[in-house]
Amino acid sequence: MSKISLIIKREYTTRVMKKSFIILTFLTPLLFAGMITVPLWLASLKDNTKKHIYVIDRTNQYQKVLKSNETYEFDFVDKPVNAVRNDNADNKDFTALLLITDDLRKNSKAATIYSQQQVNLELKTYISDILSNYVEQQKLAAYNIPNLKQMVENSKADINIETIKWNKDGKEEVGSAELALIIGMISAFVIYMFIVIYGAQVMAGVVQEKTSRIVEVIISSVKPFELMMGKIIGIALVGLTQFLMWVVLTSILSMAVGSILGHGIDLNTLQQSNQINMNMHGMPTDTAQGSIQHIYSMLSGFDFLKISIFFVIYFLGGYLLYASLFAAVGSAVDSETDTQQFSLPLTLPIVFAIYAAIYSAQNPDGPLALWCSMIPFTSPIVMMVRLPYGVPAWQIAISLGILVLSFIGTTWMAGKIYRTGILMYGKKVTWKELWKWLRY
Repeated sequence: MSKISLIIKREYTTRVMKKSFIILTFLTPLLFAGMITVPLWLASLKDNTKKHIYVIDRTNQYQKVLKSNETYEFDFVDKPVNAVRNDNADNKDFTALLLITDDLRKNSKAATIYSQQQVNLELKTYISDILSNYVEQQKLAAYNIPNLKQMVENSKADINIETIKWNKDGKEEVGSAELALIIGMISAFVIYMFIVIYGAQVMAGVVQEKTSRIVEVIISSVKPFELMMGKIIGIALVGLTQFLMWVVLTSILSMAVGSILGHGIDLNTLQQSNQINMNMHGMPTDTAQGSIQHIYSMLSGFDFLKISIFFVIYFLGGYLLYASLFAAVGSAVDSETDTQQFSLPLTLPIVFAIYAAIYSAQNPDGPLALWCSMIPFTSPIVMMVRLPYGVPAWQIAISLGILVLSFIGTTWMAGKIYRTGILMYGKKVTWKELWKWLRY
């Protein structure tokens, strides 16, 4: 056991002290924060360029509808389409031409937009919404029913169903299916990413030691199985260290950005702003004042400690399962280019697991979610999607039991392949050859 601990220490210290590990550990939270804040910041910037749109209205009905504003300038002309196109061939201020050939109440396809470049979705949606609202009003007015428009508006309903769940003590807790979906998918993607990244590192490390012949010196002091286990566990600790560092740094960075931008500090201002928005939509004042408390209630309805514990357990179980197989593949080949033949069957279950997790998020208690959370090659990813919704204890116990037994079995198989392949050079290994090694 002392030899395994020395190998673990060697693998851990050499990888943690690498510049690439340090750079990625500190740079990744910044990249994540940038991926979130930069698009929001860019989206908040206003486009001051005014878009000039010519309109040919054959019906003479929509000039009062399409009015110019700070963003769009509508210019009604009585010319053929080709004439407008030729006159504005070199006009940089020309954005598009809207042609209306018939009454839109009778023919909804009578409007067409022409442009020299592809029209963006914002412009198309803006014009469509204006014309659609006008046509709807005209159709309602044609019924000659007093207050019909008001009756239609009053008949519209936006129902927001609140979800309440009972805990073990029978107390009510505010839940959120959307928040459960977000937590589950983030956990699943993180486990997927770590299994792929660090499993590949195990395989690359084994291949590197084998090609450099360093392994021949190491094997003289330790058993092949001890070397394999030390490498797997050492890299697992590297992954956990990096993940914990990401959590801490992301939390600190989020608090710093929140302090700079002023979010989450002045709760009274945020509450007043939220109250104004609620009142504008006719919501009760009590609802506006309790919106922030409602968010905290939804967050408190999730057992983050439980989810975090099972995240670590399933991460370790999934990683150890796949890492032992990746180590066996690395020991059986002479170069990294030869690993593709054997690594593809290992990556396919991981890819399938992430797709199963996406579909399982819509129905976490369905047959797909249930069986994929039991199959050891998919359970570490799929089970993380189910946990925020609540999973019976017996299902978790069976899933973990199968995962542990599978890890022991794959480690035993990988150890036999590793023992034979680690010192074998110059021979192209086939699946048939690997099967022979398992029976030695």
